[in-house]
Amino acid sequence: MIRTSIVMENGEVKHQVPLSKIKEKGVKWYWVDFSEPSSKDIRLLKLYFRFHPLAIEDCLDDFSQRPKLDFYDQYIFVLLHGINKQNLESYEVNMFVNGRFIVTFHKEPVKELDQLWSEMEERGGELSPFKIMHGIVDRLVDEYFPLVYKIEDRLNRMEDNTHDEADRNLMDELFDIRHDMSRLRRTLVPMRDLLYRISNSGKLNSLKEEQLYFNDVYDHLIKLVEMLESYREFSSDIRDNYLSINSDKMNNIMMTLTVITTIFMPLTFIAGLYGMNFVYMPELDERNGYFIVLGIMGVIALVMFGFFVKIGWLRFGPKKRRKKRRFLRLK
Repeated sequence: MIRTSIVMENGEVKHQVPLSKIKEKGVKWYWVDFSEPSSKDIRLLKLYFRFHPLAIEDCLDDFSQRPKLDFYDQYIFVLLHGINKQNLESYEVNMFVNGRFIVTFHKEPVKELDQLWSEMEERGGELSPFKIMHGIVDRLVDEYFPLVYKIEDRLNRMEDNTHDEADRNLMDELFDIRHDMSRLRRTLVPMRDLLYRISNSGKLNSLKEEQLYFNDVYDHLIKLVEMLESYREFSSDIRDNYLSINSDKMNNIMMTLTVITTIFMPLTFIAGLYGMNFVYMPELDERNGYFIVLGIMGVIALVMFGFFVKIGWLRFGPKKRRKKRRFLRLK
């Protein structure tokens, strides 16, 4: 589907103008949007607009391209990434821009672009192709923030663990969060680099008026990347904490089993000694030998038990509630 919008010299905005009239006299600038284009629509990029074949190839490539900025004789080509909130997959928004026009190309609906399109009726006179370009970039970047804040909320909830979830479930969720952060980072970092190019390129003299706005978007991306980096460290601290807790639990279990085994070792030795089938054993003729041996075994067990309690290998009584370790929360 192709949408067209033109802004006249007097500020009037007209929508759905035929392509044959977008370059007529009196047109200040125009915006053509290729949304979910058909093969017939795609041919117009080359036959009508005469864009460079490499730029058209970047638009049509099925493999996700890295965000980029290319300079051509009469226009610039910008490739942006948005994020699908459902699966965190990135999608492309391509733009051909100069002072007279902006042509956008995307294979799926982009709500941020639709919002700008609806604003054209009211603000068309004060907009320009480069302001539309900034508006698209700014709105795409703004959509990153809820996703990053959602990761922060998930990490804080996990660190608090108010529902006393099992450690195994928490670790599974933690690795899911780290996977989501990696996917977000693969989108944010290239977009940050792209905005740095846009903000600092000496070739974009026509962007001097919008430079401050693009610098602001660049600052937002820096903040987002820094937040992701801090959350990555935060998640590593949580992971290390749970691993330490599990290791401590395992050590306590092994110590308890070792103590029990150690107590029963001499008792097993005595029981094994008197379980041998020899006829001539002096103690076998003792009338109260059975009770004497049981007494000796009981005394040995009690002495060893008391010794282990004294040195701290076994602890009894109400367990002191350990205060939860609070990690630094980075906003």
